[in-house]
Amino acid sequence: MKQADPRAEHELMLLKGGTELFPAMVKAIDAARFEVMLETYIFDFSRSALGIAQALEAAAKRGVTVRVVVDGLGTGDVPEEWRARWAAAGVRWRIFNPAQGWRLLVPRRWRRLHRKLCVVDGDVAFCGGINLLDDHHDPNHGELEQPRLDFAVCVRGPLVGDVHDTMTRLWWRLQAARKVGKGDPEGALAAVRAAARAGVEDPPYPSRLLGGARAALVLRDNFRFRRRIESNYRVAIAQARREIVIANAYFIPGVQLQRALLRAARRGVKITLLLQGRYEYFMQFHASRAVYGLLLDAGIEIIEYEASFLHAKVAVMDAPHGALSTVGSSNLDPFSLLLAREANVFVRDDDFAAEMMSHLRHAIAHQGRRVEPDAHAARPWSTRALNWVAYGLMRFALMVTGLKY
Repeated sequence: MKQADPRAEHELMLLKGGTELFPAMVKAIDAARFEVMLETYIFDFSRSALGIAQALEAAAKRGVTVRVVVDGLGTGDVPEEWRARWAAAGVRWRIFNPAQGWRLLVPRRWRRLHRKLCVVDGDVAFCGGINLLDDHHDPNHGELEQPRLDFAVCVRGPLVGDVHDTMTRLWWRLQAARKVGKGDPEGALAAVRAAARAGVEDPPYPSRLLGGARAALVLRDNFRFRRRIESNYRVAIAQARREIVIANAYFIPGVQLQRALLRAARRGVKITLLLQGRYEYFMQFHASRAVYGLLLDAGIEIIEYEASFLHAKVAVMDAPHGALSTVGSSNLDPFSLLLAREANVFVRDDDFAAEMMSHLRHAIAHQGRRVEPDAHAARPWSTRALNWVAYGLMRFALMVTGLKY
């Protein structure tokens, strides 16, 4: 089991919520001279996220190459108004794995584009868990009194080239699929060749080397990196000697990840899990609670975030060569770790870890409720039944796909 090797010379900025991410992205896009690439699960063309759509439109109008990929389930189709505006401006966009109606029953349609990436001029990249969606709005639950808790990172340095490569590969694969659908085999072959060149050639506008933080882009996809994010978590947990703090929206760890946490707890590592405390989706809400007992019995502290929806996918832990943190899109559940395209940045830097830890400690102390082991063990049988029904449904869904977790 090998961990990604973070490279040095990165400048990093931690961004909390869309209130910090969206202005930073707009500023970068407004300064773009050559190219903007963006991928997201949800693109909501309203409220605070509207500025991103407008910035992309303006960039394309001044001659910047703009490519956007949205997920077919999270976003669906681009609104008609913005289809027309982007077409007039020259924004190019694609939908990943369109899925509607009965097609959602087909297992291969469950594969989603869940990562949130943006790269501008091969110079600056953004990666995290934040959808292009207003912090105070939820598509299923409406207005939120408090903003959802989520993070992203702005990066300059060598890994910007990695972000550019992976986004370029996906773009040309989608182009190839589109050409096949239109009966253009020669165009499809050209797109496949373009995808193969990504990662071999340098990005068109190479990144500057700044700062001193070490960072690595870690991907999860259905081709080359099927279990890489989970493996990096497990290696990092194995290295920790004092403390691990994980904040994860949908936390349903598989057997190997559970064992890694239990081994760390047995050797005296203080482990705190900041998890979703508000009901959002039946399966994720109840299935995660089916594994609480095992973790609580091992002395792992579980805090349920109740101020608003928790959407973060971050972690901080000590390590032999400096504190290790991660910020990204991957939940620690089977759908993220086995089915979705995900992207996390792993950072080895004490200052970055300290900043992340301060946010998490505040949420734990002031916005969460500790799950008491005795109270969890004494929960009603009806609640236990719902927990295990949800867990069973999740396992059955995985069995249908032929995947093991």
